[in-house]
Amino acid sequence: MKTLLKTEIGGKTLSIETGKIAKQASGSVVVQYGDTIVLVAVVSSQEERTIDFLPLTVEYQEKGYAAGRIPGNYFRREIGRPSEKETLTARLIDRPIRPLFPKEYRFETQVIATVLSMDQENDPDILAMIGTSAAIEISDIPFAGPIACVRVGRIDGQLKINPTVDQYENMDINIIVAGSKTGVVMVEGGGNIVSESDMLEAIFFGHQAMQPLLDMQVKLKEINGVPKRPFTPPQKDDELVEKVEPQASPRIYQALMIPEKIKRSVALRVIKSDIIEQLGGDYVDRKSEVNNIFNDILKKISRDIILKDRHRIDKRKFDEIRPITCEVGILPRVHGSALFTRGETQVIGVLTLGSGRDEQRVETLLGEEQRPFMLHYNFPPYSVGEVRRIGGPSRRDIGHGGLSTRAMEKTLPAKEEFDYTIRLVSEVLESNGSSSMGTVCSGTLALMDGGVPIKAPGSGIAMGLVKEGDDVAILSDILGDEDHTGDMDFKVAGTKDGITALQMDIKIHELSRDIMGKALEQARVGRLHILDRMLEALKEPRDQISPYAPIIITLNINPDKIREVIGPGGKIIRAIQTETDTKLEIDDQGVVKIAAFSKEEADAAVKMIDEIVMEPEVGEIYEGTVVKIMDFGAFVQIMPGTDGLVHISQLANRRVNKVSDIVKEGDRIKVKVLEINRDGKIRLSHKAVLEEEK
Repeated sequence: MKTLLKTEIGGKTLSIETGKIAKQASGSVVVQYGDTIVLVAVVSSQEERTIDFLPLTVEYQEKGYAAGRIPGNYFRREIGRPSEKETLTARLIDRPIRPLFPKEYRFETQVIATVLSMDQENDPDILAMIGTSAAIEISDIPFAGPIACVRVGRIDGQLKINPTVDQYENMDINIIVAGSKTGVVMVEGGGNIVSESDMLEAIFFGHQAMQPLLDMQVKLKEINGVPKRPFTPPQKDDELVEKVEPQASPRIYQALMIPEKIKRSVALRVIKSDIIEQLGGDYVDRKSEVNNIFNDILKKISRDIILKDRHRIDKRKFDEIRPITCEVGILPRVHGSALFTRGETQVIGVLTLGSGRDEQRVETLLGEEQRPFMLHYNFPPYSVGEVRRIGGPSRRDIGHGGLSTRAMEKTLPAKEEFDYTIRLVSEVLESNGSSSMGTVCSGTLALMDGGVPIKAPGSGIAMGLVKEGDDVAILSDILGDEDHTGDMDFKVAGTKDGITALQMDIKIHELSRDIMGKALEQARVGRLHILDRMLEALKEPRDQISPYAPIIITLNINPDKIREVIGPGGKIIRAIQTETDTKLEIDDQGVVKIAAFSKEEADAAVKMIDEIVMEPEVGEIYEGTVVKIMDFGAFVQIMPGTDGLVHISQLANRRVNKVSDIVKEGDRIKVKVLEINRDGKIRLSHKAVLEEEK
């Protein structure tokens, strides 16, 4: 049945339509906002898989045709590897919906969101998230929804729902908030160093604004929804539980008291192996059941240690930060480096500075973007004691890098102040809790070590939550195990004055304002503690950049001289670059940027450009070349592209009957500038030079 529903959100109409296209999917909707349109289709297999996780995949696709563009790659089509924006948006969709599927749901499920039209004003990522919830709601897939989401921006102190793309630059808060009817389920975004209270206000401003979207999905389900497929989670064998629990519980508790991650993991594996062996051959084909029971016991004990014993598995207090050490300048030939260690999480940040040519050029639906700041996050398998094939960056790598980028870019200097392309690489060397926030800390110190004049140093922290009814524990600087068994992963980054980035995911159905406010305040205290430890290693950016970094010099020339610097077919500019071993860039306004690896090379390039663009001055003497002889005088080129006339009466301090009696084409003579008229014509004199030399 074809249905079209509409509601007002952010002062514009948002519509959801179903029953018209993609009808063979389990559920499909078309979401429109302005002229931006996104199709979302979801399918869940009818065959259950024998695995121990939810087999959910989310794909978000931006088609070039949506913005009237032909892809710029060789094949002129959308290639297999998704863009960074597509990957980050797919993660945005995945994270809030994953906890809403039944715990034991093992049917292969795929969400595909496709941008069909993009109006250059309304970002399609929000529509894809709304459409995903709506498509699952009307399908037969069991789902504890609906959820909705909005983007919240703040412009000139005023909060705005779903601001347009061209307003992003003027916003000091830019977050995406996803929520249910009664609480928030996900937050992603950042701010330009804003307070915790302002960020909390923005989050729940967004939650209030999304209510019509939730109501619309409820109505859509009433009209078009199909009965949910019967699904009953497999029941645990009580007899098997009774056999495993008495053996496992005391040993698991003791193992959880081991402070080192690897030793703790080994001890738990040994316990599990011993239990399976003790159960005997009758249970050899039920290892998966035993494993699930073991993990349930492990999770319960981990949570009881926090909620009942009131401490954590590594004996820390809830708000206690692990020991921190920081070192800077550890790599001699890079442009900046820092090693940040917090407990068993260790990250090295490496800085490389480049010229404008090194900027990343990214093709998007809005056109080509140039990015002067790049942060690349790498998570090698040895960082968690694993062996696996190394490939390109994973979705997780891109997601963590995106979060770290948002956290740091607001602290970078303006391009006019520091005209370098900046690349930071984060190499995770050990991981046991929040390597993305370790990336922020190591990256900040690497920038400072490299002499980048950042506005303020920043740090980051990951917060956790364990909640059973009204019993709540908020945890600072969580371990990997606490993330796994807890209910929240809330990362917050910023300077001493406010937040620059945050990312919140929860495993429970929603989070209240009170809990989130407490988590933000506890995060602020922890973040400042981490920042204090960082500043003990390096208090402020170094006065000078690395001697191995390129030197960037900017010149302003007359735009009329651009062609002369470039030369026919780029001949002149190539010659300058080859002769001085530099890189040159020139824009249409006459701004010339010179990148060199030594001051001597930079000075040589400046000298050559100055000679080309030099403007003649009245009264100055120049040595030029005779380029043309006429009956009334000779034309002399006094600098590249600039020549003037020496009248026959100004060729000598005597009467001249014939110009060729004094000079010939190609002769070098000294001339003095007598006049430059309004048309730019230059009157020269060789006679005046001769008289001055007497």
